[in-house]
Amino acid sequence: MAAPGDPPGAVGAIQPPYHHRQGGGFRNPEGSPVSRARLRDFLKFLLWDMRRAKLPPLPPGLATAIAPDLSAMQENEVTWLGHACFALRIGGKLVLTDPYLGKAAGPFGLGPRRFLPPAITAADLPQLDLIVISHNHYDHVDGAALGAYRWRAQTPVVCPLGLAPLLRRQGFTRITEIDWWQDWRCGALTVTALPAVHFSGRGPFDRNRTLWASMALAGPHRKVWFGGDTGYGACFREIGERAGPFDLALVGIGAYEPRIIMEASHATPEEAIMIARDIRARTAVGMHWGSIMLTPEDPFEAPARFRRAALEQQYGEENAWIMQVGEVRGF
Repeated sequence: MAAPGDPPGAVGAIQPPYHHRQGGGFRNPEGSPVSRARLRDFLKFLLWDMRRAKLPPLPPGLATAIAPDLSAMQENEVTWLGHACFALRIGGKLVLTDPYLGKAAGPFGLGPRRFLPPAITAADLPQLDLIVISHNHYDHVDGAALGAYRWRAQTPVVCPLGLAPLLRRQGFTRITEIDWWQDWRCGALTVTALPAVHFSGRGPFDRNRTLWASMALAGPHRKVWFGGDTGYGACFREIGERAGPFDLALVGIGAYEPRIIMEASHATPEEAIMIARDIRARTAVGMHWGSIMLTPEDPFEAPARFRRAALEQQYGEENAWIMQVGEVRGF
């Protein structure tokens, strides 16, 4: 039996989970893709690929003509507000995911700029029962949006390990950090943090110091998986076995080029269907596309690839949903 203060690895000592790095910080699950990118790949991406990328004309019908009334949402309805931000009514609670509702994805108003406005501004949000955050990137945690939300002191936030200081600076007080496979419960709703293949960081010196996660939201009659940001990895089969099946998967389908850089953090539309199949989701909604150009591919090609992949992988094209920003659907 290890005594208190024994170093990690001592006989009987409790070993930390694989995704906890010795010395602090986190890493992806076993069986995840490893980045092959080198400095020259990143320089090409930033100085050539992104500078040459042009926004095509916006296709018609990307967004609804009328902003949704989130306070009127019924149980087991979902609304896409844009990018990875959804409102759901599940387990009797109005839940918001990854609140990026601003104009730019970066500090001090810098960074890539949104070309399609969100369905609703942060200042116009009704009082929420819960905010769920997957990781700390600027296009998922928008400091300006959080600061404009009017019920910061009243609304609970569930997030991965290490994000509480960031949220406290925005005025939130009811913050719960959870590790992968840990639960948080409120009434009939259970939130479970689950693995994802990604990374974290909001500056040059904090990479992977906070955890990233996908999130399961389970009510009495429905279960939803929110992917946050993720590449494809072996962990999703485990999620399907241990936490599935799911009625709905909210899965990223955009920001996937160049593959040598993005393969370890963002899924292609085809891999998004593989994820939905692995976690045993009945229906999948493609997200993380159509609002902001983070990578140089055509930002509007992902939906067609997503639906075609659903057909080719025998998932069912009708089960691969592409929603309008502002659209409300039952699930």
